[in-house]
Amino acid sequence: MTESEFKSAIWQHRTPRHKLLLWLGWVMLVALFIYCWQVMTRETLWFFVMDAPRQAADLGSRMWPPQWDYVPELLKPLWDTINIATIGTAAGVVMAVPVAFLAARNTTPSATLLRPIALFIIVTSRSINALIWALLLVAIIGPGILAGMVAIALRSIGFVGKLLYEAIEETDPLQVEAVAATGAGRAQVISYAIVPQIMPAFWGISVFRWDINIRESTILGLVGAGGIGLKLQGSLNTLAWGQVTVILLLILGTVVVSEWIAARVRHAVI
Repeated sequence: MTESEFKSAIWQHRTPRHKLLLWLGWVMLVALFIYCWQVMTRETLWFFVMDAPRQAADLGSRMWPPQWDYVPELLKPLWDTINIATIGTAAGVVMAVPVAFLAARNTTPSATLLRPIALFIIVTSRSINALIWALLLVAIIGPGILAGMVAIALRSIGFVGKLLYEAIEETDPLQVEAVAATGAGRAQVISYAIVPQIMPAFWGISVFRWDINIRESTILGLVGAGGIGLKLQGSLNTLAWGQVTVILLLILGTVVVSEWIAARVRHAVI
């Protein structure tokens, strides 16, 4: 290329071939969206969809005003819900810690046997929703808050274990080498080189999971796992819409408070 041609050349972000491929990709994406929309709405009764705003307005009128005298009956179920989330989170974290150390490449004793088992536990826990865990546990150990606590714990293992083992793998290897150079054993290296590095992440992950579990535990009562969700199910079944409003407002307030607590704790430890 001559100097004059070089000066007259116009820089382009993409070549014509890349532009063509980009447009083809967008066309394929739009076509896929249209196909998926047709599949999802194939059995939709649009008459009911068009009538939805009127039905929503009618339901809203029946939910107002809230039945505030129902609040005293909700205090114990709300306390049960908080206990389900808190104890379930604590149990899940306790079980997730060893799983995380077995799953991390730099701490697992066996990358061919124990690490795949730990990863399988994490994937299994994350794949099954807390509501499904609660359904299974209610059938196994019966209805009540114990089923809710165990469901929250089993669901938390995968979340905490995954984020924690990733934090373990991202630790500074220079600190590990420095401790190992002193002649420390494997357990001492983990205790003095790895654990101090992951403690802020550990507390942040634990509090974040507790915040999530507060939300999830409010609906476990819908399948018999105790808590305020049981009251919500009863009010829905009896069409007591004023009580439903109070329950929803109480759940909203609880979630807002848990968000504030979680934010303050994460700010303090991170």
